[in-house]
Amino acid sequence: MDTRPYRLSWPKMSIMYDVSPGRIFSTAAQQLRGAGAKIPRNCVLFHTPLESPDLQEGLCKNGFNGNRPSLWVLQGLPLPSSSSFKSLLLVISNLAMKGGIFIGEVPHFPDWTAAADMVSEQDRLENLFFTQGFRVSFVLYENVAKDFGLDLAPQREQCGRVLFVAEQLRFSDAQMESFWTHFERTEED
Repeated sequence: MDTRPYRLSWPKMSIMYDVSPGRIFSTAAQQLRGAGAKIPRNCVLFHTPLESPDLQEGLCKNGFNGNRPSLWVLQGLPLPSSSSFKSLLLVISNLAMKGGIFIGEVPHFPDWTAAADMVSEQDRLENLFFTQGFRVSFVLYENVAKDFGLDLAPQREQCGRVLFVAEQLRFSDAQMESFWTHFERTEED
């Protein structure tokens, strides 16, 4: 269980949203309590089950506000196919405020191997991020390891996983709604 997010010094009144399968969240919460990891004071954690029929609605019900800056982290989420990742990107694109940051690790998708000759996986991922409104940069595991003075296993043992840092270039749905509300008010005046 990764306790690093709980050991960081978060700004006061930070709200953390955990999106994960319900059964995994329950187990993880017990393990975190057992390890002594706690949510920092003056911060709140909300869980939204990955199985929710409408993930976007579930996050908003828990108080997520697309008019506020957000940091999104993807780690260990079970994404069986590129289409499931694309759906997740769409939700994040709709919710994340312009300028929001999205970092994480994308697994290798078996459904992409057939077309591997035509376009590299990194190019496909870059296009996928861009079509959802993100500018993305990929980070090599080797570079991260070098920064920490570590040796890394050969690339074939990394199972095709890719580290990324992306910035949201579009306005969130909430920002667009605010814009149209203000626009309609000025039209009425």
